[in-house]
Amino acid sequence: MNEHREQLEALTEIRDLMNRSSRFLSLSGLSGVFAGVFALAGAAVAWFYMRDVFFHFPLYAPVEVLTSEGISEFYLFFALDAGGVLFLSLLSGWIFSKRKARRAGIPFWDHTAWRALLNLAIPLAAGAIFCFALLMHGVIGFIAPATLIFYGMALLNASKYTLNDIRYLGISEIALGLLACIWVGYGIIFWAIGFGVLHIIYGAAMWWKYERGAGGS
Repeated sequence: MNEHREQLEALTEIRDLMNRSSRFLSLSGLSGVFAGVFALAGAAVAWFYMRDVFFHFPLYAPVEVLTSEGISEFYLFFALDAGGVLFLSLLSGWIFSKRKARRAGIPFWDHTAWRALLNLAIPLAAGAIFCFALLMHGVIGFIAPATLIFYGMALLNASKYTLNDIRYLGISEIALGLLACIWVGYGIIFWAIGFGVLHIIYGAAMWWKYERGAGGS
């Protein structure tokens, strides 16, 4: 009986070692929660600052409207707002994930992290180029749906190198982006749900599942 138990423990240890060597496990659920909070804050700022533009800006805008001073200011504001959200999200992700790795006694950054980052970056880069093309042609109504869809594809692509829970988040983002393609005028709301609410829900679930018992609070 003892020999059978020792064999099971050995197999479990081998499985854990293989899992650690092939997946980036340092990703913290708290980083997702904070990313969601920052996204909601950024969406709220954009909502109150540009709410008239969001609901009255034409889907297919002529070039002279796109290059007007007012619209140029809108693009600048939106770029700064989104850039601030991205910076704070990356910073919180770095801090909390590094803390998780230190507490778990696992490497924070290794070759699996690079592979996860690469698989995440390729769809994101394609999505950024696609959204820029939409902007150039004045089809701004589909930029929010496109960001959600490409972000979901990026999460799906990277999920095989990190926690499996990321796959479900990616599927949710894609589904939300497809819905946003139907209700185009409410892109900012779908964006806030996708990057804000979903991040908070999945981040909290990941923290509860993987970090709560290990002092992840």
